[in-house]
Amino acid sequence: MPSESEQSPPVRPFETPAGPGRAAGSVAAQHDGLLERGPELAAAVHAVDELVAAATAGGPVHGGILVYRGEPGIGKTALLAEIRRTAQDRCTVLTARGGETLTSVPFHLTRQLLQPALDGFGAEEVRQLFGGHFDLLAPALGLAPPPPPSAAPADPQGVRDGLARLLDRLAERLRDRPLVLLVDDAQWADAESLDWLDTFTRIRRDGRLPALVVLAHRPLPTEPGGSGVPATLAAIGDRAVLTLGLHALTLAATAALARDVLGGHADEPFCHELWTVTSGNPYETVELLAKVRDRMLEPTAGSAALLRDLGAAARGGGLVSRLEELGSGPTRLAWAIAVLDSDSTPKLLAELTGMPPSEVAEHTDRLRHARIVQTRSAVTASATDRLEFSHPLIATAVYGSVPPAFRTALHGRAAWALTAAGLGPAAVSRHLLEVHPDDDEDVVSQLRAAAVEHLAVGAPEAARRCLGRALAEPPRAETYARVLYELGCASLLTAPGATVRHLRSALELPGLDDALRIDATHRLAQALAHDNQLQEAARTAGAAATRTPPGTGRRRLQAAHFMFEGFQAAEEDGPGRSRRLAELTEHFTCADNSERALVAVRAFDGMMRGEPADEIVRLCDRTLVDGVPARGLG
Repeated sequence: MPSESEQSPPVRPFETPAGPGRAAGSVAAQHDGLLERGPELAAAVHAVDELVAAATAGGPVHGGILVYRGEPGIGKTALLAEIRRTAQDRCTVLTARGGETLTSVPFHLTRQLLQPALDGFGAEEVRQLFGGHFDLLAPALGLAPPPPPSAAPADPQGVRDGLARLLDRLAERLRDRPLVLLVDDAQWADAESLDWLDTFTRIRRDGRLPALVVLAHRPLPTEPGGSGVPATLAAIGDRAVLTLGLHALTLAATAALARDVLGGHADEPFCHELWTVTSGNPYETVELLAKVRDRMLEPTAGSAALLRDLGAAARGGGLVSRLEELGSGPTRLAWAIAVLDSDSTPKLLAELTGMPPSEVAEHTDRLRHARIVQTRSAVTASATDRLEFSHPLIATAVYGSVPPAFRTALHGRAAWALTAAGLGPAAVSRHLLEVHPDDDEDVVSQLRAAAVEHLAVGAPEAARRCLGRALAEPPRAETYARVLYELGCASLLTAPGATVRHLRSALELPGLDDALRIDATHRLAQALAHDNQLQEAARTAGAAATRTPPGTGRRRLQAAHFMFEGFQAAEEDGPGRSRRLAELTEHFTCADNSERALVAVRAFDGMMRGEPADEIVRLCDRTLVDGVPARGLG
């Protein structure tokens, strides 16, 4: 979220300008404007200096990872803003911020980081940076539409690795102004972006990064054997050059800040009560000082008793009450911003609230004056300025304050508004995930389309979320089996147990045509084999092959049957299987991939059984097309 220093111009968060009589070594002495953040900022400055020095010398760039951890409101955002200010004259600084309601949006952080950097290059230069993989990677970054539904899903690892190499090439291209990546609120990163950063920081043979990566996040869960975003953040943190925890302000620093804001006459009892009420939390301290100033209270012992009640208004229910005091119009607008989040443009907010643009502008001014929202400038030429909350704590409180039924309705209206704006099924899907099931076939269709887009950019987890929600709608009887099949395909080898359940259920229901039934059976056999159930995989494919009429589909199932039988450590009749396979393929002309697959299995079987090498080579050559493996054979 934006720096606390942007919330109210007269009040600077735990920042104290140099003034007469302020000793350089005193507690209130600043380090480039931030109170009590000297060591943390010095670590970043040193890392930036090393990065720039290595780039200037023409040698390998010495980057690395820095991690800052701390409780909400402790000043992580303000520290990153200061690091950005320190580095931006010498480096290319790319920034991103996680969002509590955006964790289901694939590559959300990746796009924030890379889109502005790529926006500075021409179309041909951008394609060169992608290294021949533009069609694979550009959809993940929102730089190209996703492939058509008929295209094969993108390989998630291929997308991650390709984006890591793209960042490598971008770092090399910008080595005169080396890259500094600043990621705030990383605990709310989407899994795909964090996996990409994990890949980028892990695949270095020499252990050196061509960029400085700075992460700021809240403390991670401590339970062992965790997974998901916390586990990935912990793994990245293990590779960090330095991990620093941010601590609350001391009493002396809180008093110095109070006197800078309210005047030197703020007395000790007042400052002590201020520190006690806020526990030295910088955000809460700044907010409470702003309230004292707004109410023109004297910062003396006589006002100290009022601080506790004022402080309660800076967080949780008190913050919600403060919003409600502004009236129903600003409250409704704030609710809409909480739901739309990164899509909170004036036009979409007007659509969602039903307010005319002039009313949206009027309420925006009131929310901004109350330090609840601020404007975030567009980061690319094609983007639009949007509204955002002044701090994540405000965003969390406002979103949680929306009555559940109304919040669900707002998500439904947001889905409609984004669809009308032409943003596509993937953008709409995060709202549809929050809508109650209602037997709506249009919702099912949109979620299925979103799953296709997610698979096309290498985000199978996002696809599974959409398809799982589509099943809950639920689909019509004639569509149900197809959704189960699509869910099984999305889960395929990353969650073989779930794949087996979904595909078996799909095969037991009507609704799959012959081609899909064959494909579902083949994928079921693959998942069983991946789950170390080779015998069952072979049996499943073989039984289906006997029920399938002669042709391409039957040969595809036969190839799976013979392959999984051959992979077993101990089989009942290995020689008999080899003989049957040889007889089946003897007269094949390899006219299509189903015949080529069976001949390839025959070649593998012959190799394993010690047949002459020239015969194995002859069989392998028959499977090739113009000297290379046939397209789609895998």
